[in-house]
Amino acid sequence: MTSIREIIRRHFTSVKPLAAGMYHYIAPPEDPRNYRLHLRLEPDGTGVLIVNAATILHLNQTAAEYAFHLVQRTPEQDVTRLISARYHVHREQALSDFRTLVERIDSMVTTANLDPVEYLGFDRHIPYSGAISAPYRLDCAITYRLPPQADPSAAPSKRINRELTTAEWEQVMDKALQAGIPHIVFTGGEPTLRDDLAQLITHTEHTGQVSGLITDGLRLADSAYLNSLLQTGLDHAMIVLQPENPQAWVALQNTLVDDLFVAVHLTLTPKNADSIPDLLARLEKMGVKAISLSSTDPALREPFRATRELVANLHMKLVWDLPVPYSAAHPFALEIEDQERVDGAGRAWLYVEPDGNVLPTQGVEQVLGNMLKDPWENIWQKKV
Repeated sequence: MTSIREIIRRHFTSVKPLAAGMYHYIAPPEDPRNYRLHLRLEPDGTGVLIVNAATILHLNQTAAEYAFHLVQRTPEQDVTRLISARYHVHREQALSDFRTLVERIDSMVTTANLDPVEYLGFDRHIPYSGAISAPYRLDCAITYRLPPQADPSAAPSKRINRELTTAEWEQVMDKALQAGIPHIVFTGGEPTLRDDLAQLITHTEHTGQVSGLITDGLRLADSAYLNSLLQTGLDHAMIVLQPENPQAWVALQNTLVDDLFVAVHLTLTPKNADSIPDLLARLEKMGVKAISLSSTDPALREPFRATRELVANLHMKLVWDLPVPYSAAHPFALEIEDQERVDGAGRAWLYVEPDGNVLPTQGVEQVLGNMLKDPWENIWQKKV
């Protein structure tokens, strides 16, 4: 057991971080798990581990160092010796911590339908709180087009002169990869209105980036179309649910497959607030594991808080940091209490409009540059 003295020394002793950079491991052909690991170490020692281009694991400094040795295939006895010396812990504790991380990653390698973003550390680490070399996610609004039945004023198309071509969006993703951005989310408008969506998702699979889709889901009621997206390696989806539309429920049921993590976005309004508990119960019964919430009115704060508690009581995850499409009419976000929320907008994630202009986040009309025209370093230096 670790003594109190050792815990104090471990907590307060400053340990020089490992060298920042990108590190990779691909399992050999004889390994039946056929997995790949990509590790991004930050200058402050924290890290991001991408497992099978499907799940991003945020790591504090100690966990990041264990992950580094896992990726480098450092022998177990050397890992325990090095960690014990650097962090002043018993070798037994270092060995236990390392095996815990290895077991966690082995589970992620072999388990389907995982949350696309998780956190792991051996002490408290607040998400997005340290110095980072690049965002963790790029939200790509590949179109501001909307379905015919939608209100055309719900997307800011007047600001956008054109949409990037398929090849240009692939350049954007390549540039993001070179910067060390591991996560691409396709949003809009309605991204399924682009005929090349499957091709764009396939590109992220080839680059090793995690891919997500935010959609009204209606086109996913077509099983053939949904399967075409699943074949690309799509990792997660958020359905902006239209509960009054039967097609939306068909689409949601279709997406609840073993190899896709699905969240549902609900917007509280004065009209639907009373029906939200029954709606959440229906979603939980269907197998939905994660909920994103927003509201059209700050006056609904109390019903919103009650909804959050109900989500927790139903053992569903609350997703608070994914963008909501402009087609959702700019809902007022109340996803998390002010004292709990760590805002990553403009830092942990950036937002790319259909013409390639980069904003800190959706709705903040501060252009940091253009992904095709400007060097990445210039864009990143202007972050908020």
